[in-house]
Amino acid sequence: MVGPGRAGGSIALAATRSGHEITGVLSRSGENPYGPPLAWDDPWPESDLLLIAVRDDAIQEVSTQVSLHAGSFPVAAHMSGFTPVAALEELARAGVATGGFHPLQTLPDPERGAAALAGSFVGIGGGPRAMTTLTDLAISLNMSPFPLADESRPAYHAGAAAAANFVITALATAEDLMISARIDPVVTRPLVEQAVANLYEIVAESPLTGPIARGDISTVIGQLEAARRTSDSVGEQYRLMAEATAIRAGRKDDIQQWI
Repeated sequence: MVGPGRAGGSIALAATRSGHEITGVLSRSGENPYGPPLAWDDPWPESDLLLIAVRDDAIQEVSTQVSLHAGSFPVAAHMSGFTPVAALEELARAGVATGGFHPLQTLPDPERGAAALAGSFVGIGGGPRAMTTLTDLAISLNMSPFPLADESRPAYHAGAAAAANFVITALATAEDLMISARIDPVVTRPLVEQAVANLYEIVAESPLTGPIARGDISTVIGQLEAARRTSDSVGEQYRLMAEATAIRAGRKDDIQQWI
């Protein structure tokens, strides 16, 4: 493992608990709780797989550096959902089968991340040998692998970011509004859970409900005014999400009179 941060640490913990052996960990600080420390200049132990869990902009550089140890591992993969597998070209030139292994899950810290991996999906890419190794790893961690081609990665990663972060932005705005109304935001939980369930279970029609979907302009205007009274920030966030929802609902032409 190169890079025992939140993602790398989550995989390391989950892998250890699933019976894998972490043969070595390369960390910038030189310290990690997951396995024997590695150094660039020392011999590396033999292993079945090298996982590179560093920032996207460091993947290519790390690939070049670890290629000096290419005889120690037959397969290497990075853990980015955005960066192409082709970024590991130096390892590929050294005869290593290269791939990508991107858990489609939020990993806030290694302990909670490790617990969240089971039951999650993971995007994998690369050549046949890498795909076989990474599929086996995914299954051993109780994850569901799906193929992720290099050309699909930008749109895939944007979708993942939207699913994880735009939802949080929307719910945080809802929380601000509930608090301004002196109502505990916890009352929205059943509503949110059912709305999400509708999205995944109702495929024949749009799961959108409410005044935007109905075209109830006066109500939408009133909601926007309430959001703006809460704060300028909440008002602007609400306006932007209302605009996006109107586009999704097929009411783009109504946007200007609403906002």
